[in-house]
Amino acid sequence: MTIRITGMNSGLDTDSIVSELVSAYRAKGDKYTKAQTKLSWTQNVWKSLNTKIFNFYKSLDSLRLGNTVSKKTTVSDSTKATVTASSNAVSGTQTLKINSLAKGGYLTGAELKKADASKEGKLGSGSTLSDLGITENGKIKIEGSEGTKEIEVSADMKISDFVKQVNESGTGVKASFDAENQRFFISSEKTGKANDFKISGADDNGTSALAKLGISNGTKIDAADAEITLNDVKYTSSSNTFKINGLTIQAQAVTDGEVTITTDTDVQGMYDKIKNFLSDYNSLMTEMSSLYNADSAKGYEPLTSDEKEAMSDTEINEWEKKIKDSLLRRDSTLGGIMSAMSTAMSSTVNVNGTNYSLSNLGIKTLGYFASGKNEKNLYHIDGDADDENTSNNADKLMEMLTSDPEAVAEIIKGVTSNLYKNLDSKMKSTSLRSAYTVYNDKEMAKSYSDYTTTIKEWNKKVESIEDSYYKKFSAMETALAKLQSQMSSFTSMLG
Repeated sequence: MTIRITGMNSGLDTDSIVSELVSAYRAKGDKYTKAQTKLSWTQNVWKSLNTKIFNFYKSLDSLRLGNTVSKKTTVSDSTKATVTASSNAVSGTQTLKINSLAKGGYLTGAELKKADASKEGKLGSGSTLSDLGITENGKIKIEGSEGTKEIEVSADMKISDFVKQVNESGTGVKASFDAENQRFFISSEKTGKANDFKISGADDNGTSALAKLGISNGTKIDAADAEITLNDVKYTSSSNTFKINGLTIQAQAVTDGEVTITTDTDVQGMYDKIKNFLSDYNSLMTEMSSLYNADSAKGYEPLTSDEKEAMSDTEINEWEKKIKDSLLRRDSTLGGIMSAMSTAMSSTVNVNGTNYSLSNLGIKTLGYFASGKNEKNLYHIDGDADDENTSNNADKLMEMLTSDPEAVAEIIKGVTSNLYKNLDSKMKSTSLRSAYTVYNDKEMAKSYSDYTTTIKEWNKKVESIEDSYYKKFSAMETALAKLQSQMSSFTSMLG
């Protein structure tokens, strides 16, 4: 930091004078800083909005791929099975029997006894296999659905180490030791006959060790597949879940007789999907309209540190909010996105030779004059009980869903496909923007970097100008000092 001692001879407030002389240059530098700050705020607004637009864009996948149709099922005894239906499930009633449930292989080891009966206390995880009477090394083979592994047991191996080796064998077999009941429990990780397991001695010592571990003389339940009979046809599965012709059946208990599965179009479910889609669209469109139609912030610029010192925190927040709210006012990029979305929503779709639009489903805007400032592009469903604007209208959407759900699904598929395509075209990568981005993020990032360089260079220039002024004043002070010295000498000569 340069220390300047000025005005000693002239008596001038040099710092104030220099500050005034360079103030115009500093003001120009402040303009660059304010412009960069404003750009940063604009980037943040776009980042937030872009995330919402992208999420909405991705959410269209279900509807544009034809997943509007919903099916629902009921089971006459839900304690025996639960059933869900995909959109391609056949409507009607079917019969179901659950003959058996899937089981995993499960071995309950025999109760362990200490080899030395005189030793008191129970075996624990830290006990060694020598406590069970295992004195020589042996090998045990584990055969499971994931592979086969031989593990070696020894006298000094701890019970916890044996459990760990089984669990880390990669065979699809798991073990645990219950210190309370003094038993090993071993099971397959998955259910189903194909996932059963077998444990045997790989050598004579391994065979003797299995007995002392309570495994060879334990109680084994073999794994088994689940079996159901659907419409008089038997099906087996390694798990209790069956997927058959659009139905996902989760078996829960063996049945004494038949239970019935009834499948039908879920009209309310389809209605809710469409309503949720419109709600998401309206929410996004409202936000974009609010940004586009924001009040002007003409005359407002980001504040410098000195300007902030003269204001309260509340005043600063209000000032900056005024600017931030207006950053995308009449923005052409934003206007283009809104136009692309509204165009897609008003498009027609050909279904079986007839052109349809959302209005044929009782879905439409309120009209220019009947809508609020930022609500002109919002869609409403006639007869929607939650919509005060259209709740008294005839419910055309529900009527069409009931009479021809497939046609409604095709209309929604077509409109959302158009919406997806239009948004996709706005999110393609260019030299100015990244992929899946609707605004020129690359261009803005470059501008921000350019401002950083410009501000840095300008500050150096101001410092140089400031130093130049100080040198001039310093020279003046030096000249004054010489003059005063000469005057003193002259006065002395006259005296």
